[in-house]
Amino acid sequence: MAEIIALEKNQQGGSKQKKQNVKVDMTPMVDLNFLLLMFFMFTSTFSKPNVMDLGLPAKDPSPIPQRYDIHPKNQVTFILGKDNRVFYHQNSKEDLNKNNLKETDFSGIKISKIISDAYNNAPIKKNFTIIIEPTEDANYKNFVDVLDNIAISKKERYGVTDIKPWEKKVYEELIQ
Repeated sequence: MAEIIALEKNQQGGSKQKKQNVKVDMTPMVDLNFLLLMFFMFTSTFSKPNVMDLGLPAKDPSPIPQRYDIHPKNQVTFILGKDNRVFYHQNSKEDLNKNNLKETDFSGIKISKIISDAYNNAPIKKNFTIIIEPTEDANYKNFVDVLDNIAISKKERYGVTDIKPWEKKVYEELIQ
């Protein structure tokens, strides 16, 4: 604690002022700081990182490339472009043109609604697949936003692939 030492040095009978030396013991303050630090460390909750699992297939020791043809009405394709633009379609190579490659944005639940509408119109619902095709100009945040919307719509079949040349041609016509 704090000590106050009063010294009186008056040998000649005169009156001198008393000098008071103050010495503060900091040991209790260190103990208090340590206790507060420990209290806040033990009572605080640490945030866990939010991680989204990607369902990746197991590595095959002898892979044989397989090609799956998905009927255009059993899928919806999202093309992620530059400047936070996202386009979608449900068309085959022959049918896709700049009139039916539609654009949407990431605000609200628009992408989830597009997925839901496409699923409801799919002829074979168990084969419904969502295809994500990021372009070279797309950013990672938009990719994660689309994955979040897929998780919200509770669809388990989705794939990520490169944009096909015939889609890229139509995409480039639209962004110019």
